Amino acid sequence: MVFPPETCDVGGVLLLAGLVVALGALVQGAVGFGLALVAAPLLAIIDPALVPVPLLLVTAVHAVLTVAREPRGADWTGVGWALLGRLPGTALGVLAVALLPTRVFLAVVAGVVLVCAALSVVTWRPRPTVPALLVAGLVSGAGGTAASIGGPPVALLYQDRSGVRVRATLGAYFTAGSALSIGALVAGGQVGVDHLTAAAVLLPAMVVGFLASGPARRFVDRGWVRPAVVGVSALGAGVLLVQVAIG
Repeated sequence: MVFPPETCDVGGVLLLAGLVVALGALVQGAVGFGLALVAAPLLAIIDPALVPVPLLLVTAVHAVLTVAREPRGADWTGVGWALLGRLPGTALGVLAVALLPTRVFLAVVAGVVLVCAALSVVTWRPRPTVPALLVAGLVSGAGGTAASIGGPPVALLYQDRSGVRVRATLGAYFTAGSALSIGALVAGGQVGVDHLTAAAVLLPAMVVGFLASGPARRFVDRGWVRPAVVGVSALGAGVLLVQVAIG
């Protein structure tokens, strides 16, 4: 049940959950990703019923808004290759969750992201080539399925591109990826009325954060795209490692 009145102050929980989603939406609107990285761990503490389905629905709407705001910036060819890699990656994520200890798999995903982020700071200058996009899509599909950390692998390939390119490309990638995930969940009977209600409750906060990201993205575009992408990627991996440590 979402926000059970008998166990919590509904108004306070609504406000707290809204603030978390608004912050995540601001980060993603400015950098291109980060809503799930910021919001998922905190929402799981506030009310476990808010993740993963309601958050996925809200994230999908954010992705659509991003594409609508900067429609000409997306690398549609790159999106296609990354999505092609995402398909087996999603299956790999499901298989890994079923066969491996969850903490081990989450630690591996976080470790891969941290290593890539560290290498990109020191020597590595990744480019969105076809092989790289396929691998990034695969890692993104696996990590996104098991740990809600699907953005960094693809984002790191575009860290030397403009902010518009990063945001629009990831927005298009998340739009298509979210549609696939939501379709699979609906087909599996895992999306109910409670999920839709929870998503509707969180939606206004997401829109506020998205609108607030307008000034923030202008700041990011002034030479801060690469540090923002690497920093948010490392932050997301760090949060995941903390979850592993305390889980």
